[in-house]
Amino acid sequence: MNKIYAVGDVQGCAPSLKALVKKLPKQSKMIFLGDLVNRGPDSLGALRQLKALQESGRAECILGNHDLHLLAIDAGIRKTKGLDTVESILKAHDRRELINWLRKRPMALSNGQVLTVHAGVLPQWDLEQTIECAQEVEKALRSKSYKDFLGNMYGNTPNKWSNSLKGYERLRVITNALTRMRFCTPRGQMEFESKEGLEDGPKGYIPWFKVPKRKTQDIVIYFGHWSTLGLLRDQNVVGLDTGCVWGGKLTAMQISDTNKDLKKSEIIQVDGYDHPLRM
Repeated sequence: MNKIYAVGDVQGCAPSLKALVKKLPKQSKMIFLGDLVNRGPDSLGALRQLKALQESGRAECILGNHDLHLLAIDAGIRKTKGLDTVESILKAHDRRELINWLRKRPMALSNGQVLTVHAGVLPQWDLEQTIECAQEVEKALRSKSYKDFLGNMYGNTPNKWSNSLKGYERLRVITNALTRMRFCTPRGQMEFESKEGLEDGPKGYIPWFKVPKRKTQDIVIYFGHWSTLGLLRDQNVVGLDTGCVWGGKLTAMQISDTNKDLKKSEIIQVDGYDHPLRM
């Protein structure tokens, strides 16, 4: 059976992506954990590489907050910000092809034993509900009226889940959980400002994967998004955003479906981008 690797945030670091793919076994497959583009030196090159890998059957790419940001810019809903590096995509001859491909990427993936997401999973969601919620957002992104969704996607409220949520409020909570969340309360109220380490959330907030009796605690979860954690291997969770865009590493880890095997899983890394603004 071919090895499958989860890969942390690429963020437009095309040279690191190319170097990593070269180091992986030739028949291996990859799941990229979101934030495919932005802030790195070559977002266009990275997106083209990832699209080619996916279309060849070697990879799948989950959507992260930076990827949704690109879609919103393309749709005329957001403007580029100071550190953005997506202009090359917006000026590319294959812009429409790349954007349409990006819109069709999943928000989460699972084989029933392993779950891959960009940021996190709310404590009230079991595996089945996580995938169902992800598919609701995927359906909105793939629809003809996807720009309406993007126009209503942003905002920090509601900041907690309820099964009774409907419409864009429901989709916004799902999107924020899967692509932005780091800390939440034990009852799943999300907080979006804190970006530092495990102990640095506001009072009453804890890392989403530390919530007691979280309904996905028996599923192995691979995620990205949280670069200040570095490479994290905790009970049934693996964080793989190792700060490639900030002079860290781009990390791939062979996927294991049991916590017992996580510490033995193969890790492959390459150097990241020496960002001119890194501290």
